[in-house]
Amino acid sequence: MLYSESACIYALDTVSEKDFSNQFNRDLFLLIQAIFTQGIRPTPAELIKEGMKLGFVRGKTEVDKIRQAAEHFIDDENIGYWTSKVKEASKGRAMQELLKRYHRELSKPSVDISDLIRNASGEVFSLAMDIEQQRTLTGKDLAKEGRELIRKRVEAYRKARDDEKFPGEVPLEGVPTGFPTIDRLSLGYKPGDLILLAAQTGHGKTAFAINTARAICIEAQKKLYYINTEMSKQQILYRWGAVLSGEPMQRLRTGSLSDEQMEDVINSYDLLEQSGFCVDTVASPTPSRVDILTRKNKMQHGIEIMVLDYVGRMEKIERGKEEWQVLEQIVKSMKELAQNQDIAVMVLAQLNEDGSLQGAKRMRNECDMIFKLLPMPREETRREIESKASQKYEEFNYALFVDKARDFEGGRYIPIIFNMEKQQIREAKAAGGDKAEKGKPADPWLEIGREIKR
Repeated sequence: MLYSESACIYALDTVSEKDFSNQFNRDLFLLIQAIFTQGIRPTPAELIKEGMKLGFVRGKTEVDKIRQAAEHFIDDENIGYWTSKVKEASKGRAMQELLKRYHRELSKPSVDISDLIRNASGEVFSLAMDIEQQRTLTGKDLAKEGRELIRKRVEAYRKARDDEKFPGEVPLEGVPTGFPTIDRLSLGYKPGDLILLAAQTGHGKTAFAINTARAICIEAQKKLYYINTEMSKQQILYRWGAVLSGEPMQRLRTGSLSDEQMEDVINSYDLLEQSGFCVDTVASPTPSRVDILTRKNKMQHGIEIMVLDYVGRMEKIERGKEEWQVLEQIVKSMKELAQNQDIAVMVLAQLNEDGSLQGAKRMRNECDMIFKLLPMPREETRREIESKASQKYEEFNYALFVDKARDFEGGRYIPIIFNMEKQQIREAKAAGGDKAEKGKPADPWLEIGREIKR
């Protein structure tokens, strides 16, 4: 842990302080965890320095113990072996305590042997299978929790509806999506959700992701982690500058801005500075690399969603498999990551010219939501969308097709306005809907959903 960041992340995610019987080792582990979650690499020198500040390291004895521990260097690939040894020792101690406890129970005159054996066997099985504090829910349990859930949802909805501070906002269970219709239908991107967003090359995948990041990180002040596989740092900055300021991205690239426009763009980065957005650029990441980086940012920044831009750049490490098989395994690993880290994960993917998903039909089996961002070349398609919605919309040039959704009805189109010059994407408003104040443009972000604390 002291010599490798990936080993540190793996150990912190696998082992807990209760797995250590030695008090000094337990404190050492907690100190490493505290240092790492602050974004500081826990080297031996850093450990001694921080330990002295906290009073954990009080003299030469503790310093020598840390240095002695630091001398036992192991290769990164062996961290799994040694963490498993720690866990096995912890389970062994737990088994000893369990046997001692049931031995005391046996000595009681009124003991029910059948109940004791049944309880003991359940605890031994849970210990063997690494099941901690897990209780099977009965119909009675589910009914009780279901009633409470519905009451809370109704109360939250009514509060949001009646609260003058948040008119028209949706009480979300996760982070906002950036689109009012999807917020209303899905109640946000929830922990454990895997969202797949697909579009053809040059048709807004990254713009969609950056605008989603704006809704989450700036409007809702949530934490989002972005894994970038294609863009340079400058390209990311140009896109954010355009999205936040409303100036065409090409003007930012060429520098053809007036003094006033330049100040507006520069000041718009204040929003990014105060946001919960963080990004890593990895040209060809493997699933394990994505897993490690996401765990790190969950520990250090408390992220609630990770965006992978995009799946086609993931390194294909398994030889002899078809592309669809490799992509299916990658997407499956992303779903497991979402569930294990209790975050939402959005993966960007490529669409073929015929609108089919590139590479893997069975990728859809792992996803909770699949969206396709499509240009709208035909007038009859527009009329079809408006007919199904039973309303007219302002002029729109794209549509977001909900190809799949676990929690609500899919197979619908959401009209989208994609300003490619400014890299801004928003949902089209109903014709004759909200009007902008005289002399001021309408703010497309006013309808973004907000998590309502319950």
